[in-house]
Amino acid sequence: MRTVYSGELRVSYGQFYVDSRRDDDGPAAWAACAGQSNGLCGAAVPGRLFLVTGLHTGRVGLTVEVHGAAPPLDDAWEEVVEASFRPARAPAVVLPWGDGPLCTLDLLPTEHRVRYCGRGMDRGREEELAVLEGGAPVDHYLLQFWPAPPAPDVVVRQTSGSAAYWHRHARNLPAAGKETVPGDPETRSWGGRLPSRRVREAGGDARGLVPLDRELIDAVDAVCPRTQRCLARWAAHRALTEAGLDGIDWITPALAALDRGEPLPDPFDDPERAWGRFFADARTRRTEAAEPDGSGNPLRRTTALPALLAAAEPDPLRAALGALFAAAVTHGPGYPALFAEARRRFPALVRDTPPARGPGRI
Repeated sequence: MRTVYSGELRVSYGQFYVDSRRDDDGPAAWAACAGQSNGLCGAAVPGRLFLVTGLHTGRVGLTVEVHGAAPPLDDAWEEVVEASFRPARAPAVVLPWGDGPLCTLDLLPTEHRVRYCGRGMDRGREEELAVLEGGAPVDHYLLQFWPAPPAPDVVVRQTSGSAAYWHRHARNLPAAGKETVPGDPETRSWGGRLPSRRVREAGGDARGLVPLDRELIDAVDAVCPRTQRCLARWAAHRALTEAGLDGIDWITPALAALDRGEPLPDPFDDPERAWGRFFADARTRRTEAAEPDGSGNPLRRTTALPALLAAAEPDPLRAALGALFAAAVTHGPGYPALFAEARRRFPALVRDTPPARGPGRI
């Protein structure tokens, strides 16, 4: 056994990679896990691995090992998955998001098995602020490689909610090349099946959710108006908190009114005045964020304010869909965790099947 690396790894957007190719185009999350049983170690793109962590941004512990044969499984690891991996060429490198190689793997371009283990994934999500403020990493990971013939990927052990979410997501992804959006253009525009007329009339916010989580649209439509209204309020709070706007003195009264079910106070009773106040206040200066699918560069705080305005819509379905979409854009590539949290907070949203679509390239 050879330990290639043991230390800390900086992650962004809850991901890092192993890459043995020489182009700059990283795998999309959905492509990396397409057709797999596990959603933590995406091995569907030849020559690459897409690896998921519980922590969104900060430092995690990582050990990388190369073995001559399958190593024994350590019971200390809470999450364990395995997949087959064939490097496109030597060497392969471990890559943090948006950074240079962390370490080099001198693997021959032959078939290997990779085992990816983790512990503390849920804590990584919950204690991110403490890690960002200099605390020790709370989630840790182990990557092990050894020569082995190709075999299907497998979930060996699962204990955390984070891992369960990503496994469900992967199992709902189509294998590469499979037609997934049949029907006429209108049906295709809704991800392969038409929603209710009420959803179709809800406008662009509902359509914006289609590539993010098609199943969630129908789930929101199916719950009662009271749950829709509560979901809208929750999403507005999450968006404004994510953007750092929840403590602004002229915004907090609007959140309080929203929670009481009252009309939004001045200036939010007139969207034009609300935006004028927003851009005139130096405390609400704009900050950058990525689109939910990883593209573009909208402004995080500018996308959070519409969540508040949407949540006050008279129609509870339109309010819920609009606030959810605005909150997803505000969270950028971290939106799958937002949707997972919504399902935990509002169990009526949980349907018999996992989300039909997951994150794009993030």
